[in-house]
Amino acid sequence: MSTRKKRTKLFGTDGIRGKANHSPMTGEIAFEVGRAAAHVLKKKNGRNCILIGKDTRLSGYMLESALTSGICSMGMNVELVGPMPTPGIAFVTRSLRVDAGVVISASHNPYDDNGIKFFSSDGFKLPDRTEEEIEKSMFSARLEKIRPKGAEIGKAHRIDDASGRYIEYVKSTFPKGRTLEGMKVVVDCSNGSAYKITPSVLSELGADVIAINDSPDGLNINENCGTTHPESMQKAVLEHKANIGIAHDGDADRTILCDEKGEIIDGDKIMAICAMDMKKQGTLKGNTVVATVMSNIGFENFLKKSGIKMIRTDVGDRHVVEAMIKRGCNLGGEQSGHIILLDHNTTGDGPITALQILSIISRRGKSLSEFASYVPIYPQILVNVKVKKVKDIKDFPKIKSAIKKAEKKLNSGRILVRPSGTEPKIRVMIEGDNMDGISELANEIADVIKKEMK
Repeated sequence: MSTRKKRTKLFGTDGIRGKANHSPMTGEIAFEVGRAAAHVLKKKNGRNCILIGKDTRLSGYMLESALTSGICSMGMNVELVGPMPTPGIAFVTRSLRVDAGVVISASHNPYDDNGIKFFSSDGFKLPDRTEEEIEKSMFSARLEKIRPKGAEIGKAHRIDDASGRYIEYVKSTFPKGRTLEGMKVVVDCSNGSAYKITPSVLSELGADVIAINDSPDGLNINENCGTTHPESMQKAVLEHKANIGIAHDGDADRTILCDEKGEIIDGDKIMAICAMDMKKQGTLKGNTVVATVMSNIGFENFLKKSGIKMIRTDVGDRHVVEAMIKRGCNLGGEQSGHIILLDHNTTGDGPITALQILSIISRRGKSLSEFASYVPIYPQILVNVKVKKVKDIKDFPKIKSAIKKAEKKLNSGRILVRPSGTEPKIRVMIEGDNMDGISELANEIADVIKKEMK
């Protein structure tokens, strides 16, 4: 096949991503990925089974079928769970003790994007070296010589109760003997994979649930809703006089909240609230929180004043998890809403994150706005610059010069310019004393990037 004629880099910071039905997100390449993954992951002794789940994108059907065919063609079996949150797939992968889990999703991206990412049998993302081995196998002629035949070909089976297993597990993380009775909750499901999960969890725990954007049609995932567009959640919270609003992204590994006043509570404040409560209960391991370079300096200062250490990593939940494991921490995450609670799951888990916050405000008898008010946040702006192809900023002297000029103008704060790991964008983040000043500086840098990276 053409995929073997010329080797190209497929795996990025969060699996393989691209426009659906365009390279590398075609059925042909998905088939080859499935074949190579099965070849690399197949064991002499073991279940020899890979679990596949997806979000609600139309292209998920195509990619699911292609991956299944590729995996079975190399003699491994497939368990299909259908639409399910990424954290649910990580959990079920561990629960069923299969050899790997696959998520077909492009997270918070528009419906016409899609992606493929793998979890190992322990529920963590595959190591870089394993992804590299899968890529290498795709471009090798060796697979043609070892095709299984007859009874050695794999088979596929659909699991009907996977969502129920995950729902029960999420509920088990809520304190025994407590309920959410008397709590009114708005849930923005982003027309994604948690459209049944989170409303069911909260309803079964006694909450009065108002679900919005819970009717996926394959094309409306993340469309003006969810974590990247929380306006409808804010509006619904105020209209229904709810105690809290919860917004997920398409694959529900992110959660952004809204307090009873309609104010957004981002990942930094969520981590701060969790850290305070965990420290009080003596469950914050290492007395440390792991965050990324994008987290607000106000959040870092708050932790410091609270006697809690903070470690920063590069952007990406993979980097956060790696640092947490290395240092023995159990709380970490990203400002975007990826919150990793390693005591409960191996990846960002939107439903569990929301439930932990609900547990805290229920146990402590305070509103979400009260908890959020403890965390002072510096003015921060993020400008996303679309480019045809992401390139290294170091190769553009004029961009480097624009950043240096902005740093001189900035009295106090931070400037971070970095390429996106999942989209063809350069992200310009600035923190400072006032929003007007940092907005002007961010746009100046963005204008130079647009001119230089045509």
